[in-house]
Amino acid sequence: MGKRRVPDLYRAPFPLYAIKVDSKSGLVITAGGGGASKTGIKNAVHFLDLQLVGEQQYSASLLHSHDTDLRATVNMAIGDGTIAAGQDGTCCLMRVRHFTLKEEGKTPAKGGNSVPHGNVRRRAGKVDKCGQDGAAASGDMTDTKDETAHISVTGLAELQSDLNPQDPFQKVVRFSPDLSLLLTGGTDGHIRVWEFPSLKKKFDFKAHKGEIEDLDISPENKHLVTVGRDFACCVWSGNQLAMGLKWHETLPQMAEKTYRYMACRYGKVEDQKEALRLYTVQIPHKRDRRPPPCYLTKWDGKSFLPMLTAPCGTEVISSLAISDSGTFLGLGTVTGSVAIYIAFSLQKLYYVQQSHGLVVTDLAFLPDTLKGKNIKGNNETALLSVAVDSRCQVHAVSNRRSFPIWLVLFFCGLMVVGIVLLLQHLFPRFI
Repeated sequence: MGKRRVPDLYRAPFPLYAIKVDSKSGLVITAGGGGASKTGIKNAVHFLDLQLVGEQQYSASLLHSHDTDLRATVNMAIGDGTIAAGQDGTCCLMRVRHFTLKEEGKTPAKGGNSVPHGNVRRRAGKVDKCGQDGAAASGDMTDTKDETAHISVTGLAELQSDLNPQDPFQKVVRFSPDLSLLLTGGTDGHIRVWEFPSLKKKFDFKAHKGEIEDLDISPENKHLVTVGRDFACCVWSGNQLAMGLKWHETLPQMAEKTYRYMACRYGKVEDQKEALRLYTVQIPHKRDRRPPPCYLTKWDGKSFLPMLTAPCGTEVISSLAISDSGTFLGLGTVTGSVAIYIAFSLQKLYYVQQSHGLVVTDLAFLPDTLKGKNIKGNNETALLSVAVDSRCQVHAVSNRRSFPIWLVLFFCGLMVVGIVLLLQHLFPRFI
C-alpha cells in the first residue's frame, strides 16, 4: 500500500465525472465533459469493452461515444438498459442497446423504445440533448472499434430534477433495487421520486435545508436514506421522516457540528441473507492546517443502530462505492487517492496515494458475477475509478493467500499431539 503507479485503463478527451458497470453485459459506461463553456471540450458518454488480460490485468477499448451536446453528465445510474444521467438541473433518460451483427451488411435497427407519458419534458427535432444517437440509428458505426459489437443510444425523456432558481443542479440519481423507482436529489434540497418506467411523479418533498449530497434506498423500498450539507443524515418512510442518524454519539468526545455527512450506501452481508448494513462517510466541516481524520460508520440497516466507527485517513473523501456482495467499500479522495476497505471490520485493504492527479469523482466495483464472462479472474475484487484528470483506472486486489482446510486440520492435529507429548514428558503420570 502507498504511493505507486496505477496504469490508466482508459483516458477520455474530457473530464470524467461518472462511471457505472452494466451488471448484465459487463459494459463500462463513463461520462463527463466541459459543460456549456466554449472551450472546445466535448460532452459525451463513452461505452467501454472491458477485457481481462491474463489472470489479474485489464484492458479497455472504446466501443462507442455518445455526444450529449452542451451538457456534461455529472452523475449517473443504470437499470435494465436505461441510463439516468444528471445534466445540469435535469435527469436525462436514455435507452441503450448492446448487440452483435451476425449477418454481414446488416444495419442496426432503431432503438425507438418509448416511455409512457408522465411528468416529463420531451424534446423534438434532430438535436436531442438526451440524445437520439444518430450514428447508431443510421447504421454509421465510425465510433465502434469492434466491427461486430454495436451500441445504439435513444433519448427517452427529460425530468426536471432540481428547481433551484439560481443554479439548478442535480447532484445524485439512483434506481431502487427492484427498478420500480427513480430517485433524484439536487441543490434545492428536494428529493423527487418517480415511478419507473411510467415516470409518474410519486414524491416531491423538502428533505434538507441545503444541498442533497447523497441518497440510497433499501431493498423492498422500505426506507430512503438522505445526506445533506446541513449536517443531517435522515431516514424516510415514503416522504415521512422516520429518524435522524447521529454518528457523533459513537464518539462521545466529538462535537456535534465539527463533521458533516458526505455519503451513504446500503450493503448486503455475506452469508446472512436477511441482514442489511448501512455505511456512511463523515468529513470535517472546516479545513485545518492539521487535517483531522474522516470517518466511516457502519449501521444496522434495519434498526439504524451504529455498529462500528473507524477513521479512514486525513484526505477528504469525495466518493463512496460498495461491492455487490457487500464485502468491500471503495473510497476516493479530493487529492486523487483510492482505497478499498473490508466492510466487516472497516479495515484498509488497499490504498494508492494520489493515484489520480485530481479529485476522484466516482467509483464502481466490477460485478461479482457476470453471465458467460469471467471478469474478476484471479482477483478478489476490482474497483474502477474516474477523476477530473480524464483518467479511468482499475484497482485490483489479488486473492489473499489461504490454506486448504485439510492442511489447517493437519497442523491442528500436530499441535494436539505435540502438547500431549510435552505434558507426558513434564508429568510422567499424566497419561
